[in-house]
Amino acid sequence: MASRPPFRLGPALEPLIEAVVHICGFSAVFFVFAIFWFVFREGADLLVHHLDLRQFFTSIEWYPSSQSNVRYGALALIAGTGSVTILSMAIAVPFGLGGAIYVSEFCSGKTRETLKVVIELLAAIPSVVWGFIGLMVLNPILRDLFDAPMGLNVLNGALLLALMSVPIMVSIGEDALKAVPDSYREAAEAMGATRWQVVWRVLVPAARNGLLAAVLLGVGRAIGETMAVLMATGHAVHIPHSPLDSVRTLTATIAAELGETSQGGDHYQVLFVIGMLLFSMTFITNLTADLIVKGVRR
Repeated sequence: MASRPPFRLGPALEPLIEAVVHICGFSAVFFVFAIFWFVFREGADLLVHHLDLRQFFTSIEWYPSSQSNVRYGALALIAGTGSVTILSMAIAVPFGLGGAIYVSEFCSGKTRETLKVVIELLAAIPSVVWGFIGLMVLNPILRDLFDAPMGLNVLNGALLLALMSVPIMVSIGEDALKAVPDSYREAAEAMGATRWQVVWRVLVPAARNGLLAAVLLGVGRAIGETMAVLMATGHAVHIPHSPLDSVRTLTATIAAELGETSQGGDHYQVLFVIGMLLFSMTFITNLTADLIVKGVRR
């Protein structure tokens, strides 16, 4: 039986396919700038003409709807976001990278497939369900365990964000470790290295770019999360001094207050200024990661 000739695109279709590929590539850049332009347009008038940036970044007084003395101090909101994110990453990074190493190098057969399915299911849980877990489960546990007046605090939100960030770290980290050529493993084992030495001395340095990307994706997830931290952190506007203090994050502020504002008003616009701040924080995080990765490659 004669073999069928390989399928080839006609000369007329190749420019069309190339154009579609270019459009798909540039569309991502277009959508990012379009989102930023929308957020900037909604908050530009207050940001340029009326907002006191010194008060915005240095004051903890957030009274956007006061009738007599309106104050837009976002320092406590920034501190709340930073404290929850940093603590959640301190919890999530060891578990996420450790889980990626275990699934990639120490698991086999049905155990690996079962763990991957469970991790994917963990990532599929809606954030509002995580918020209910923080409100109804972790709240009384933390209150009784630490004798705290309230279990809705930084630690509660950090635990939820850690659980939400671990699946993406495990998935991306495992892919990065699997991308390391088998010849690296074989060469290390031929020199008498143990399995743990192969992982720590060979695989982790070889896959560090991908592992760093996994961590930063987790950071992005933690910074941008809304419903879970809205329900689990207590929503109190002040700078935290311990993990048991209640806080309010930037994202939770936008979610809680945007529906109570009139479109075009100062309160409405300052929430979009917070959106610009979040956008800038994410951009700086990604830019820093890119510079670190380039330095590691050199």
